[in-house]
Amino acid sequence: MKDLYEIIGVSREASVDEIKKAYRKIAMKYHPDRNPGNSEAEKSFKEAAEAYAILNDQNKRAQYDQFGHAGVGMGGQSAGFGGGGGIHMSMEDIFSQFGDIFGGRSPFDDIFGGGSRGGGTYSRKAKDLKISLELDPIEILNGIEKTVNIKRFETCKTCDGSGARSGSAPSRCKHCGGSGQVRQISRTFFGQSVVVTDCPICHGEGEVIESPCADCAGKGIQREKVSIKINVPKGVASGNYMTLEGQGNKGSKGVYPGDLVVFFEEKEHKYFVRDDQDIHITVHLSYSDCALGTTIEVPTIEGKANLKVPSGIQSGQRLRMRGKGYPKLRSSSRGDQFVKIQIDTPKSLSNKEKELLNELSKLEEGKDTLFTKGIL
Repeated sequence: MKDLYEIIGVSREASVDEIKKAYRKIAMKYHPDRNPGNSEAEKSFKEAAEAYAILNDQNKRAQYDQFGHAGVGMGGQSAGFGGGGGIHMSMEDIFSQFGDIFGGRSPFDDIFGGGSRGGGTYSRKAKDLKISLELDPIEILNGIEKTVNIKRFETCKTCDGSGARSGSAPSRCKHCGGSGQVRQISRTFFGQSVVVTDCPICHGEGEVIESPCADCAGKGIQREKVSIKINVPKGVASGNYMTLEGQGNKGSKGVYPGDLVVFFEEKEHKYFVRDDQDIHITVHLSYSDCALGTTIEVPTIEGKANLKVPSGIQSGQRLRMRGKGYPKLRSSSRGDQFVKIQIDTPKSLSNKEKELLNELSKLEEGKDTLFTKGIL
């Protein structure tokens, strides 16, 4: 998939104003009114609009910078505005469905200085969903595509989200005259005050359902179990999350789908402690192994590896195993694994061990006791 910054024609350090200016230039160049019947121009127009929708939003831009296309639901799974890989946005999306991204206004009010086109019906957004996804070290190391089952509200297939019984249709709300809003005028010491609120009868819809759909009880949505594919990038950590646009709850007719926010959690490992891309582990060795040196087999993410312990190593000293840590996000480089050496003093000794240690003690007689500065 194309890099979003390249589509807009800006650097990764570009400001919001620079991105807006660059997008306006491209959108004007490929605008369908200037290129009637040109399918390639229409494709470029859609690509630019989708890239702008991500890069103009601070949170979505941060997710894209960290995880790439997968971080904003563009990694091949059914996410984004239209589902599937590639371009997710239709022309109707572009002209009508930017309401929640641009604070209720069409992006073309902002970019082209005009009104939206096509009379779009999307004005509200359904609720987002949040889930946690637990990952083991191998899945984090290699990245993985996981399928999760979630329950979410889906548009009622019987009434197509209208909430009305088959053969009937919603009627205009008499209380608000179909506007979905009511005004309350009051007089105060400071003058006349006007408060605009959603209509209490139609709840802002402008329509009322007199013959509700039997399957969804007039709500236009039903809770269903669905399967979602999630492309987990390499190197994620607990606390990282990614947002899959449009994969949250679906809404009734005229309501934009919510998002699915996936929080990553690492399964606790028996030996490893993670520090960013590095891994820490402690190995307990005998005095003789540390004094003479040895080769030990150490667990790593990918299995086991041999580690040479030099003679004379001190308790608390760390050995580095390069490239045995986790990968950095969106990078081929990997962290390291650090092995802390801990000398174990035996609590009980056999007669033979006591005899040998006594001989060693006699050899060490006369050596000065060494003191160093430190805090207990």
